[in-house]
Amino acid sequence: MKVIAVLTKIACLFLLISCSSNDDTTDPVTANPLPTTPTARQIKYLALGDSYTIGQSVCETCRFPFQLKESIANTITANYDLQIIAQTGWTTTNLKNAIAAQNPPNTFDLVTLLIGVNNQYQGKPFSLYQQEFPELVTMATILAKGDKNNVIIVSIPDYAYTPYGEGAGNQAAISAAIDQYNNFARNYAENNGIVFVNITDITREGLNNPALVASDGLHPSELAYAQFVERIVPKALTAIRN
Repeated sequence: MKVIAVLTKIACLFLLISCSSNDDTTDPVTANPLPTTPTARQIKYLALGDSYTIGQSVCETCRFPFQLKESIANTITANYDLQIIAQTGWTTTNLKNAIAAQNPPNTFDLVTLLIGVNNQYQGKPFSLYQQEFPELVTMATILAKGDKNNVIIVSIPDYAYTPYGEGAGNQAAISAAIDQYNNFARNYAENNGIVFVNITDITREGLNNPALVASDGLHPSELAYAQFVERIVPKALTAIRN
């Protein structure tokens, strides 16, 4: 009987140990989770315009929207999405219609707008620009998450200071017309609290410094666009950080 009693106590002891082991349901993976890699920020940039935005006669990585994106990336680490709605020869009307047709989302962290030279070059009435430029700024603001602080207006380059403009004659008249367009855009921007960046004076060095003009003798070169970006990037960084 004593032997049976001892064996019974031993069996109970093993049973208690087994139950204690089974009750410990702690998952070592849950208790000590592996570190996770944080998701990189996504920054979306939309460039609206004409040949000066699409980069006529320069490489894709030479045009100012791409250079601007790269300059921002040197300061802010993120995944970047650059979208361009622009084409050589577009007026304000063409750009408005293209935005409506493409219907991009209203989710951009930054939107730049550079438009108007073809209104002047094609002899459109200035009143058309006065009507449609504010409409384009409104569209740009909506696309920039509805925040005007995410919008940058860029002045129109002056093609009078290129070999093409020099050969066409009437340089003074061209420059005066470009000034009229830029003054309207600047005043509209200032009156509505929108950033305006002047780059026109850079392009007026085109005859003194041929390196600022692309191989077609008309449009800005990679170097000129780099100088545009030097002025735009501080404003772009402020917009993105806010």
